[in-house]
Amino acid sequence: MASFWKHDSALVDDGAHVGDDTKVWHFTHVCAGARIGARCTLGQNVYVAPTAVLGDGVRVQNNVSIYDGVVIDDEAFVGPSAVFTNVTTPRSFVSRKHAYAATRVGRGATIGANATIVCGNRVGEYAFVGAGAVVTRDVPPYALVVGVPARQTGWVCRCGVPLDETLVCAECGHHYAIEGGSLQPR
Repeated sequence: MASFWKHDSALVDDGAHVGDDTKVWHFTHVCAGARIGARCTLGQNVYVAPTAVLGDGVRVQNNVSIYDGVVIDDEAFVGPSAVFTNVTTPRSFVSRKHAYAATRVGRGATIGANATIVCGNRVGEYAFVGAGAVVTRDVPPYALVVGVPARQTGWVCRCGVPLDETLVCAECGHHYAIEGGSLQPR
């Protein structure tokens, strides 16, 4: 049986899977069927839907709803008030639960505060979505995207620091090269 901590005001439904050493903070609701890995942090007022999946070491800041169809891979970061959607053409009077479009956030990626990830898109591993950006198409691994709609403005290191034209990280020293339009670690 997993050993996790939850605040007294948090609700973790029977049938939810929450990994060891995960912390579930104030007013958070984890639905039955949701799968949350080990060493995660779910901030205040987070909602995790029944088919949502979070890998190990994921950090979700306050006021984020992770709906059905969303998968967040290991060690990703989701900033405060980020938004995920799961239907491209919602109407309150038309049930579209059969039409959920999958969304995936890759390993180590960052979703900035107040960013919106429109369903059906993938955020690549170690990509960085700037605060307030609206992602309407796939984001390549290691890409830095900003704006509405989100556009790529550069590349980021695995450690999250933007890379200059040398493609050598000024903070950790990792080297990269562009091959076939994609950033590759060296």
